[in-house]
Amino acid sequence: MIKLSRLADYSIVLMTQLAGRPSSLMQAPDLALVTGLPVPTVAKTMKQLVQAGLVESQRGAKGGYALVRSATDIPVTEIIAAVDGPIALTDCTVDEEDGVCDIEALCPTRTNWRKINDAVIGALRDVTLADMTPQMAPFVPHRPYEPAANAAAAGE
Repeated sequence: MIKLSRLADYSIVLMTQLAGRPSSLMQAPDLALVTGLPVPTVAKTMKQLVQAGLVESQRGAKGGYALVRSATDIPVTEIIAAVDGPIALTDCTVDEEDGVCDIEALCPTRTNWRKINDAVIGALRDVTLADMTPQMAPFVPHRPYEPAANAAAAGE
């Protein structure tokens, strides 16, 4: 079975939340709330996405995370690679890792595995974050209840 890591899956889920609300900054607790993921997992995954240059982070009470580029400009391959590293079906299909297999020089299927790997990467490259993003209702961030501010706003 060809399978993405859990963190790669979570990273796509988290980024669809950001893509679905492009005019909002979302904080880790809010992302955890809307996705059902634990806050530490969200924080770890978002850190990797920031390091990969897919997401930007703004600190502070009104800070949060936002996409660096439009969702239509982010292929799924970039998200997966940010968390899992290069996409490879077998060890010998990773360009940087020649020599990891004992029979690599004699392997009759290596060329075919590269063709298959290239086809999978090509198919994933054609799917963007926008393709993965469902229509979402506007998000109202969770903020602590402030009775004094609410009473003043209501004219009391």
